[in-house]
Amino acid sequence: MAPICPRPVITWLAFDAGEICLGANLPPESGIRVPANALRGLVDALFQKVGMNTENAGLMAQLLVATDLRGVFSHGTHQTSGYVRMIRDGRVNARPNIEVTSTTSTTRIYDGDGGMGHLPSWQAANFVADTAAELGTAAATTGNHFHFGGAGKYTRVAAAHDCIGIAISSHRWERQGMIANGATGASPMSIAIPTSADVPPLVIDMATRLLPWEEDLFEQMPFAYFKELGLGSIAHALGGVLAGVWQPGRMPPTSKWESNQGGFFAAFHIAALCPIDQFRAEMTRYVSECRQLAPFPGHQRAELPGGIEWLNEAEFGRLGIPISEEHESSLQAVADEFGVDTPFAQFESTRFGAGS
Repeated sequence: MAPICPRPVITWLAFDAGEICLGANLPPESGIRVPANALRGLVDALFQKVGMNTENAGLMAQLLVATDLRGVFSHGTHQTSGYVRMIRDGRVNARPNIEVTSTTSTTRIYDGDGGMGHLPSWQAANFVADTAAELGTAAATTGNHFHFGGAGKYTRVAAAHDCIGIAISSHRWERQGMIANGATGASPMSIAIPTSADVPPLVIDMATRLLPWEEDLFEQMPFAYFKELGLGSIAHALGGVLAGVWQPGRMPPTSKWESNQGGFFAAFHIAALCPIDQFRAEMTRYVSECRQLAPFPGHQRAELPGGIEWLNEAEFGRLGIPISEEHESSLQAVADEFGVDTPFAQFESTRFGAGS
């Protein structure tokens, strides 16, 4: 299938390879379509197989499949194989005891106990959204956990509560080499702003690394690298330092877990700053007018950030999530390894592209 519109290249972590890679979130040109419920069942079973309790395994499946539904394949179920193998190998805690270690009326600090970052981050995202809706604003940090996945799923919780949501994560890495790489870690960030049901929400969901380092590119557009440096350093200050990723008790050899990541979450209730109906009407007009503009060259339509994900969610929810052959093979391999049945044979008739 031809993609509705290409998405920008973002940075994602390839855990199996143990390195950072650049990947583009484009719908595959060939593959198989799998309904969201079937994919959730597979991912849920895999996490339970490595010792995660039913509640947390179900949440991991829910969040990873929701990410696939929006077309952010780099941070969706494609990550399952790396996650479950790290849990099996004792690098990530299968059954973390997530704690709130400090709290006020509008803030919380969550300790993830060496588990997957999605788990405390989902709690933090719901806390800031609920609290901001009641009190106007709220913030939280999470720490002592592994990868929290794509940031946009957390900010959308706030947007659903008529709030502006912010989510930022960062991790530990060695300071070495040139400042372009040594000072920033391609940290993810998201800001979500609600609109109305008629148009997409405005959602930035991106890595803070924008371009690969090339001296020729730097000479042509140094401003892009300086902006990247600014975004990356602020992301590390909030999602890393503030979240406690450098606390000695969370680092080897004191900690046996791969608890190298943290998160920062905040929400602001729009009604505390502006009449909500007025805000929604103006945002809806703005988004609608922008969608009528000429698109980027080579793109079929003009969309603001969050628009493509909104369209994908509707299409993939109706027709099934398009899974590439490589994505399917990765899930099949880990399912075979752990003795879990896969649903792919049931949907063989949905194959599209070269292999159909």
